Amino acid sequence: MSKTEENLYAAFVGEAKASLRLKGFAQKADKEGYPQVARLFRAISAAEEVHALKHLRILDVIKDTQSNLEASFASEQTVRENIYPDFIKVAMEEGNKAAEVSFGHARDAEEFHGKLYKGALEHLVAETESSYSVCEVCGYVAEGAPPEECPVCLAPKERFKRVD
Repeated sequence: MSKTEENLYAAFVGEAKASLRLKGFAQKADKEGYPQVARLFRAISAAEEVHALKHLRILDVIKDTQSNLEASFASEQTVRENIYPDFIKVAMEEGNKAAEVSFGHARDAEEFHGKLYKGALEHLVAETESSYSVCEVCGYVAEGAPPEECPVCLAPKERFKRVD
């Protein structure tokens, strides 16, 4: 990898993190009654997303849909099997229960994400459509109508957000 490619990747990571962080700041500003500041955070978040996606395109990370689904499935599997177990172990050793639960939820949701990617690969051929809802507590993704209770964190149906 060239130095420029390393820099593009580092820039992508920074821009992607900034975009997500600003979305979180916007949610907080909304809750605190600062809608104008929330709009500003969302606008700059969108700009950071533009930067991040441009860097990915230059790096040629975004491929055809089938390749993107296959790479996403592999990534979910790697994170679930190799990354989160170590994170959970360290959180347990350090007595950080909130991090342990957060990592556990993410690990468990990743398994379902992988199944959805596998199903989407099949949908490419079958040309079927699905709707999705995300549990705002743990990140579980439900295909079709959300369940009455999240299978990962037991959150009620009302905690699911439809994604279009």
